[in-house]
Amino acid sequence: MSAVELHARASSEFEEKLEQTQTLLIRAASEYAPLTQASSLGAEDVAITHLIDSLELNIPVFVLDTGMLHSPTLELLERTRRKLGERLVVYQPARESVVQFVKREGGDAMYKSVDLRKACCHIRKVEPLARALEGKRAWITGLRREQSSARAEVPLIDTSDEAATGRVKFNPLANWSWGDVWHYIQLHQVDYNRLHDEFYPSIGCAPCTRAVSVGEDFRAGRWWWENEAAKECGLHVKKEEISA
Repeated sequence: MSAVELHARASSEFEEKLEQTQTLLIRAASEYAPLTQASSLGAEDVAITHLIDSLELNIPVFVLDTGMLHSPTLELLERTRRKLGERLVVYQPARESVVQFVKREGGDAMYKSVDLRKACCHIRKVEPLARALEGKRAWITGLRREQSSARAEVPLIDTSDEAATGRVKFNPLANWSWGDVWHYIQLHQVDYNRLHDEFYPSIGCAPCTRAVSVGEDFRAGRWWWENEAAKECGLHVKKEEISA
């Protein structure tokens, strides 16, 4: 059974949520340029990219190619590159930083400690993200409140880092359900990562992502060897939480 067949169930408020999302994206594009969409090529992000295209908004998209992505993710990245052309920008980690880290800590460092895993995430994700967001007034993410307890209060518009960075984060699907996301994908025949058909609801780097079983938490397949409190890579962690 495909992810569409399994999950596409619109909530009763779907049309209202969709209108709210469209209005938010239009506002972001008109009031916060230059801005960009951050895409992991997961279900939420491909839906947002399709929404941006359908609204004909001038919002570029970037993907972080960490050097450790699954093959299906890379295949979708190539299809997306062909479709979006110059609107898609791919950022990679600094090669020398990766080489030195692997040489010093080994290729399986992420399994040795939370600190080493976060150090790997910093090199492969956080530093490239900083380059992707340089000069931007806002960015758009696929964060949803339903994804985890740590994201239960994700706002549609997050201004918590604006004073420090001058940048606002838009989370246009914050109040969408997983069923809403897949209903939209089904409705518009959106191309998606085939790992979702193999029970990967949340997809990151290959060594740090596994399929989940029935009844497991949405993000149970991410860094499954760590406790729940540690399960963020640093992309969506506020500065005060990083330093704590």
